[in-house]
Amino acid sequence: MANDESEREWMADALREAALSLDHGDVPVGAVVVQIASGEVIARAHNTRERDHDPTAHAELMALREAARVAGTWRLTDYALVMTLEPCPMCAGAAWAARIGQLVFGAADPKAGAAGSLYNFAADPRLNHEIEVVAGIRAPECAELLTTFFRSRRTS
Repeated sequence: MANDESEREWMADALREAALSLDHGDVPVGAVVVQIASGEVIARAHNTRERDHDPTAHAELMALREAARVAGTWRLTDYALVMTLEPCPMCAGAAWAARIGQLVFGAADPKAGAAGSLYNFAADPRLNHEIEVVAGIRAPECAELLTTFFRSRRTS
């Protein structure tokens, strides 16, 4: 699979994408989908729930949709989903449904995380696909982006 430096570079892309959420008042979460062997980013997205009035417009879902379109298949076993925040149950379920090969995330989400914190869709032996998880890549930067966003919402 990927190496530490590749994962840090991929996360830099996801962080840049997350910052775009701020332009329309969405929680700053970004995601990219990377072809693992080449390291090529084939899809990128950020949260657009507020802008689009769509409860499913999470960065991860938007990136997976685009990746499937670009790859020409819904089976993304040779790809990594890289996101700034641990995926929620919906997004972890979508990664499972896409047969994603690797999940890489920055900040853990103890309230809704479904890749190890609260649930673990990636390693549930009852499911027919398990996903390699790499947690904590650039976690302080990812967490700070979220903390700053929520702090500004409370003081506004």
